[in-house]
Amino acid sequence: MQQGEPKTVRLDDYQVPPFIIEATQLHVDITEQVTRVSATLEIKRNPQDAAASRPLQLDGGKALVTRKLAIDGRELMSNEYNIEGETLFITDPPEQFTLTSLVEIKPQENLALEGLYRSGDMFCSQCEAEGFRNITWYMDRPDVMAPFETTIVADKGNFPVLLSNGNAVARGEQGDRHWVTWRDPFKKPAYLFALVAGDLDYVEDEFVTMSGRKIVLQIFTESHNIDKVDFAMVSLKHSMAWDEKFYGREYDLDIFMIVAVESFNMGAMENKGLNVFNTSCVLARPDTTTDAGYQRVESVIAHEYFHNWSGNRVTCRDWFQLSLKEGFTVFRDQQFSAFMGSAAVSRMNDVSALRTAQFPEDAGPMAHSIRPDAYMEINNFYTATVYEKGAEVVRMISTLIGAQGFRKGTDLYFERHDGQAVTTDDFVTAMEDANGVDLNQFRRWYSQAGTPQLSVVGTYHADRQCYQLTVRQTCPPTPGQTEKAPFHLPLAVGLLGSEGQDLVFGLAGSEPAFIEQQPDLFTMVLSVTESEQVFELVNVSEPPVPSLLRGFSAPVKLEFAYSRDELMFLMSHDNDGFNRWEASQRLAVDIILEGVEQIQDGKPLAIDSRLFKAMELNLADALNRDQDASIDKAMIANMMVLPSETYLAELFEVADIDAIHQAREQVACEIATCLKGPLLRVYKMNDQQGEYIASAEAIASRSLRNAALAYLMKPVDTELVSLCAAQFNKASNMTDTSAAIRALVNSSNTAAQTVKHKALVEFYNRWADEALVIDQWFAIQASCPLPGALARVKALMQHPAFDMKNPNRMRSLLASFASQNTVNFHLLDGSGYAFLADCVIELDSFNPQIAARMLTPLTRWRKLDGTRQALMKSQLQKILDAGDLSRDVFEVVTKSL
Repeated sequence: MQQGEPKTVRLDDYQVPPFIIEATQLHVDITEQVTRVSATLEIKRNPQDAAASRPLQLDGGKALVTRKLAIDGRELMSNEYNIEGETLFITDPPEQFTLTSLVEIKPQENLALEGLYRSGDMFCSQCEAEGFRNITWYMDRPDVMAPFETTIVADKGNFPVLLSNGNAVARGEQGDRHWVTWRDPFKKPAYLFALVAGDLDYVEDEFVTMSGRKIVLQIFTESHNIDKVDFAMVSLKHSMAWDEKFYGREYDLDIFMIVAVESFNMGAMENKGLNVFNTSCVLARPDTTTDAGYQRVESVIAHEYFHNWSGNRVTCRDWFQLSLKEGFTVFRDQQFSAFMGSAAVSRMNDVSALRTAQFPEDAGPMAHSIRPDAYMEINNFYTATVYEKGAEVVRMISTLIGAQGFRKGTDLYFERHDGQAVTTDDFVTAMEDANGVDLNQFRRWYSQAGTPQLSVVGTYHADRQCYQLTVRQTCPPTPGQTEKAPFHLPLAVGLLGSEGQDLVFGLAGSEPAFIEQQPDLFTMVLSVTESEQVFELVNVSEPPVPSLLRGFSAPVKLEFAYSRDELMFLMSHDNDGFNRWEASQRLAVDIILEGVEQIQDGKPLAIDSRLFKAMELNLADALNRDQDASIDKAMIANMMVLPSETYLAELFEVADIDAIHQAREQVACEIATCLKGPLLRVYKMNDQQGEYIASAEAIASRSLRNAALAYLMKPVDTELVSLCAAQFNKASNMTDTSAAIRALVNSSNTAAQTVKHKALVEFYNRWADEALVIDQWFAIQASCPLPGALARVKALMQHPAFDMKNPNRMRSLLASFASQNTVNFHLLDGSGYAFLADCVIELDSFNPQIAARMLTPLTRWRKLDGTRQALMKSQLQKILDAGDLSRDVFEVVTKSL
């Protein structure tokens, strides 16, 4: 924990390391009481260091107990080195030498879960970003790369499985203990080191690469979970094949291993050859895992595998470049998900996540560019901005230069920088050099924070058959950046004629960035570079309805004065699947915001019937699916879902939490009442019988059916409560089970009260031994918007199954309440804020990383009314006054205040 204000690390202060490590040998001796780590480092002075006189500086956590330090076999005296806090200095080492250290650590006491720690009965590691220093003294920075050889020694009864990076090259036994040596020939930074020791089962398969090499694939987990890893193995093989086909990237080691861990701060970690996963991202079985869970497993497996090249073979020079690997790899896993399922629905999910998590981040006190300028604690910058917005920036490059040009750029990037630690600028330069383009202005996306606002006006000139688009871009001030220069962004445009057809048109005066033309689709990508720009689209034979920002071609907020009739037209006719959904969202937003104004004015809600008509048309499409196989049920299901309260709040300068919740609930209830018949028909038509299938088609049917159920449970209708209870009782998969129990729990219908309590007891008793299912049980109750949520959450914290030290359990309860239950978290008495602040203070004493992430809802106080602002700020101040805060929490609190 910190005393005083932590040091700020700045990008401008970057210096190359004064020394480089040419080889790393580790000997890790694990016992129940203490773990001894011997490190042998082959070190030489860095010839690129201009100063050539700086001391050797090694990083180490406070828990390290240093037993020995030696240079070239000679043990150092205490006056030959100095330990200051978490840094070891050796002031005058030789130009080239071997440094040996011996330290003792106690992983079983490491509750921060950074470095080597205990999860259940196994030992495992998490070293990104700066966890390796909690294992041994090292130059723990990403631009120090070395091959590793690791020997692990442990009791063979308690820890029969010993794993680390690379290939196993030797093993042996001595009495009750055994050892395994792993060698990773590829240079890597310390953050990619991994170690696992435990009593684990595994499944094994193989993958034959495009060059004919056979790769052994193994997924390890505790024995009670071994029946849940088959889907992960299938997903891994799909990922490997996809990366070869679309990026030409072949796996390089002889073995690829995944280990599932129950206590894990993150989702997963791409350690070279030995990925360590949160169980929530690798375990899947129909009766315990929802469709969303299956899709998450598929996506995260792919993401971590793709890192083998975009993150491991080529890594980031410093942590300011984090988006170099994460933004690029998120984009790659998004491409993979689109390939494996519905491309339109995948894009809808990407954008929903961006708007819900990243847009508020851009508007808050922690706003930062995808390549930040400074930080106190790097763990605070594993953010939606670095990941999701970073992916959007990479996507824009691909959009501007086209898919073939992007592939040329990535080929050059991997060829040029294999085995190096590089910067985002190196990535962009590879794109420029491979395609002969200038992306200098585009680089502003890496240095400027905030969400640009794009205002577009369209005018049709019949005499010239020209449709004129006037585009204006602005970007609001963010902390430390009051003025923003214009961005370079791609604006993908289609024009729809009166029959709903895509018109083919040209561009006057310049060349478009890119044109996509298919039989029913014509999209032109315009290159927007100025604060105000006029584009003349020519050969437009009739007044069009513009389809703007197709595929969400840039991460901006788009303003265009669509009429509600035009939105309905786009919902029915736009050949761009994303923009059909976007039109449905815009129509719903328009009508809900109108409802908020009516509530604020004390008027009864008058809901525009066009929303019901639009929903009815969607349901009619769903009912006609048997006659028209081109209808995408998954897209219809997404179009039925109203915008979230979190997203709606972001559309206001000052959000009226209560009015937003009331308006959205009333609109949903009216939809359910007016469209009960077609909703019920869609529900019954998509009742799946037989064995669970995780195919895109089957997932779409379940999604549509459960979207209908959520609406049907809105009005007070005893018959429908029975329908929902029957689904809960008969469901053969967790998707339908959890949808039914969520609908029951969220229902204010008196008839549902007895049923819901019985269902909650049955659900818990049935799945008490399945940790991930019980996480859902906690989350469903914590996110219930009915009154009394805080009391329910506090009671659940006393439940025997709740463990504050388990990140998954903590997220399932606390994050579900504070981030997904806006109407109850933001109660006017401030009780929700006080509760969260108390939890953060307690969490910070043992797991700062999770504490800082849980704190996020309190940082959004500027969006609310004066009363709530004062209450939230007082709780932030209470956290600050608690003293002895971690760097993680201190940074978030001080920037928020």
